[in-house]
Amino acid sequence: MNQTVSVTVRIMGTGAYLPERVVTNDEIAPGMGSTDEWIVSHTGIKSRHFASNDESSSSLGVKAGERALAAAGVKPEEIGLVLCATSSPDYNNFPSNACLIQAKLGCTNAGAFDLAAACSGFVYGLEMARCYLACHPESKVLVIGSEVLSRCVDWKERTVSMLFGDGAGAVVLAAAPEAEPTPGATVLGSDGTGGEFITLDGGRRQPLAEDIAATTVREMEVGYMKMQGRAVFNFAVKKLDEIVRTLCDKAGITVDELDLVVPHQANIRILEAVARRMELPNEKIYANLETIGNTSSASIPLCLDKAVREGTIKDGMKVALAGFGAGLTWAGAYLRWPYL
Repeated sequence: MNQTVSVTVRIMGTGAYLPERVVTNDEIAPGMGSTDEWIVSHTGIKSRHFASNDESSSSLGVKAGERALAAAGVKPEEIGLVLCATSSPDYNNFPSNACLIQAKLGCTNAGAFDLAAACSGFVYGLEMARCYLACHPESKVLVIGSEVLSRCVDWKERTVSMLFGDGAGAVVLAAAPEAEPTPGATVLGSDGTGGEFITLDGGRRQPLAEDIAATTVREMEVGYMKMQGRAVFNFAVKKLDEIVRTLCDKAGITVDELDLVVPHQANIRILEAVARRMELPNEKIYANLETIGNTSSASIPLCLDKAVREGTIKDGMKVALAGFGAGLTWAGAYLRWPYL
């Protein structure tokens, strides 16, 4: 007989890391035949951060994880699971970023794996952590979103490259048996028929060259991210609205009762369109992409850490997280902060 296991989970601490290098529109616009004014008007982005040559998505994740552990007051050896959502891992498939992070942080008692759900990945990770803690309530989980998307785009192609930046965000989760039960309102979804909307070329689907002795895999063309902008925009606006309304229905509240919506930071025009569609004031839609850009799986945890540290998110607030991305994937989670 199937049995549902329920657990209230607390976000014990948040952490974030942005590389030191800040890249403005003025630096990248000439090479892609654009201007600062055009980029701002179409995306809301003025600058973004780029990882240095000695940084990678795992090293960004380590720094965000360190800060989350410190904020939570949790020692690395208390972590039972390290989960890293990323679309730009250090290695193509293995070892996982999560294993690299686990080792560098000293989480000696933790399992570790990466999660590939593109920009929805962090919220997927929260749900995986919640399910893990239902079975292991004595444990704690470190969930990280970390990206170096600056290395995944063709910087001469303005329709894609101008959007992206690098960064990492993290949270520490633990079971909270002392808390009042939460609705456990989450949404996970996918639609592989839209897989061609956002792609990162390459991978093992590519065949061997005709003459493998003359042309090795390393000599074959490097793949870049490609995106069908209008299709993604339409999908994102509709899906974000749907995610938030579904979460509110599951939580037994109305949309206007939400204190804050923290969406994936893809494009300010998407966020403004969603606010209009849901009839919410813009100040209820948290945005930080003006100086960070689109950081894929890192965008929501970066927002959370900033909102917590600046005092925008306070205990007891009703918060909806909503992500969408390549796959196509989408995910949402409702919190009565800091409880999931």
